[in-house]
Amino acid sequence: MTARGLLVAAPRSGAGKTTVTLALLAALHRRGLAVQGAKAGPDYIDPAFHEAATGKASFNLDSWAMPPSLLDALLGEGAARADVLVIEGVMGLYDGIEAAPHRTGATADLAARFNLPVLLVIDVAGQSQSAAALVRGFAVHDPDVRIAGIVLNRVGSERHRRLVANAIAALGIPVLGSIQRDETLVLPERHLGLVQAAEHADLAAWLDRLAAMAEQCLDLDAILKLAAPPHLSAAGPYPSIPPPGQRIALAQDAAFSFVYPHVIDGWRKAGAEIVPFSPLADEKPPESCDACWLPGGYPELHAGRLAVVRSFRSGLARFAATRPVHGECGGYMVLGEALEDGDGVSHAMTGLLGHVTSFAKRRLHLGYRQARLLADGPLGSQGTLVRGHEFHYAALITPGSDESLVELADGKGEALGKAGGRRGHVTGTFFHAMASA
Repeated sequence: MTARGLLVAAPRSGAGKTTVTLALLAALHRRGLAVQGAKAGPDYIDPAFHEAATGKASFNLDSWAMPPSLLDALLGEGAARADVLVIEGVMGLYDGIEAAPHRTGATADLAARFNLPVLLVIDVAGQSQSAAALVRGFAVHDPDVRIAGIVLNRVGSERHRRLVANAIAALGIPVLGSIQRDETLVLPERHLGLVQAAEHADLAAWLDRLAAMAEQCLDLDAILKLAAPPHLSAAGPYPSIPPPGQRIALAQDAAFSFVYPHVIDGWRKAGAEIVPFSPLADEKPPESCDACWLPGGYPELHAGRLAVVRSFRSGLARFAATRPVHGECGGYMVLGEALEDGDGVSHAMTGLLGHVTSFAKRRLHLGYRQARLLADGPLGSQGTLVRGHEFHYAALITPGSDESLVELADGKGEALGKAGGRRGHVTGTFFHAMASA
């Protein structure tokens, strides 16, 4: 089985990429096709919705954070287990950072690398024929990127649809669907994006509605015909993050949910075993494990509970006395002395590191990161360069006195200084690791 694939992209964020992607995934899955979703860029939340729509775990593809060999390996594995591969883009199609060609993090990098057609979603609210000028610009901007079809979103009326579609028809790019304005199809959002898939009690019914909408509003047969086999170079090594141990205790619940599938898969490929446990259920890391990983998530929403789960707190402290414990972003916050929630209430955390974080003093920290390790630890050996990103609103209000974990630079290589903390076997950072550089 080798999938034919396409990219769902848009001129900007908020144009309807996720709605169209999920509608396609759900409708094609209900037709009996083996459908594989993927997400461009560093996003934890959308892939969970992809999995809910298809029954297959989704994965991320990021042209800046991941070396080409890892991109090819991930896409090759995904294509091998599906009939159709649908990649959801990030931000606008050509939006990325100033970086080496084809390593900017833009969705267009993936379209060009894999020679995949782009289904462009246009939010036409507030315009009509002008949408054709927008499409023309996107179509000719990069000769290596092929805009193969258009979906019109937030169409106001049949007359509105006709005006836009007729103007675009002159460009020779087919309009393959139009979606009326319908706020009930839009998922609620939180400060880091959509509310997580697991938090929606009626998610299955909502996906059924999206699938029905796709059957009615999108030309699914034409969209399937434009999909093409991805161009794959010979995949090299799988240079993800090395496993921090042989048996890894992985925190997994509503407070700790942001972990990249390719990182976990990379650990398993290297022979490691993953053992999940739930801090919110007052579970401690299993004694049979030799490393513990606290991923990101929303600990600020559960800070009161995390302050009183005694078995977890004491068990983690005993574990950390002899074995490595690493926290990323939300996990890093829980490793500190205290966490201020959004109402300014301070909750005692595990105290395995000395910092204090606050969600009351919100400030967006967003961007790619290059991290050089200052000591051996769960992310690799001293001097190793790791690529990833930060995306959080929490602020570090007390840095503590622990040794720094990494020397950080942004995506362009500009120095950001030392960050994170390490004390004994415990390490943590706001930085999310995606791949070894």
